[in-house]
Amino acid sequence: MDTQSKIEIVGLRKQFGDLVVLKDINLSVDQGQVVALIGPSGSGKSTLLRCINLLVTPNGGQVRVGADSFAFGSGTKLPGTRELARFRAGTGMVFQHFNLFPHMTALGNVMEAPVTVRGTPKAQAREKAMALLAKVGLTDKADEYPSRLSGGQKQRVAIARALAMEPDVMLFDEATSALDPELVGEVLAVMQKLASEGMTMVIVTHEIAFAREVADRVIFMRDGVVVEEGPARQVIDAPREAATQAFLGHFHRGGAAQPVAGAVS
Repeated sequence: MDTQSKIEIVGLRKQFGDLVVLKDINLSVDQGQVVALIGPSGSGKSTLLRCINLLVTPNGGQVRVGADSFAFGSGTKLPGTRELARFRAGTGMVFQHFNLFPHMTALGNVMEAPVTVRGTPKAQAREKAMALLAKVGLTDKADEYPSRLSGGQKQRVAIARALAMEPDVMLFDEATSALDPELVGEVLAVMQKLASEGMTMVIVTHEIAFAREVADRVIFMRDGVVVEEGPARQVIDAPREAATQAFLGHFHRGGAAQPVAGAVS
């Protein structure tokens, strides 16, 4: 069996103008592993996720997902449009704000990419899309337009749409942060099901209890660097670094997760 990691990030750097957002990030994710990225807003988590599927072009370092490897910085050649499209098809991305096509039904949204990008026959794409809508519990909403769906339902359609391309990796960027609290659970349940089925996932989240329960590893970022990483329960229940303790202390006081040993208030 190939034990090589599914995702490998080496020396990754990204800046926007004078603002350095990522500083020498190194990260590996094994096949079937779930990694949660946590940390305060502005710590670089979402930028790191977007660098993994090259929605954002790094200024330096290397990104590898499966057999596709890209290097960035002086003297390197950026991937072309066609190569980028093929690569992104294998890295499913779910955003905070759904990004569904408003003029298409739920079924149409899920069918669209396989038909237009892969050339899948419509009947076959429809059958697959219905199966995916069933997977996320939305068979009865197949013919509804996004304007008629709740935020949680829209996000579940977005997950089904990403899965329609049969990605090797799923990336979730704050998938529940735009939802009303009572709708968060239905989206997390779908994500948990994917994790249990062995999908390789990188999740940016503020749902600390969910990260503790579902993730294999948790990475705490602040100011563009990895401050602490390790097994999810170890990092969340007994963080070593003061910065991690201080960050998690906010959640524990709110009763969102288990007590933290030595949490700093």
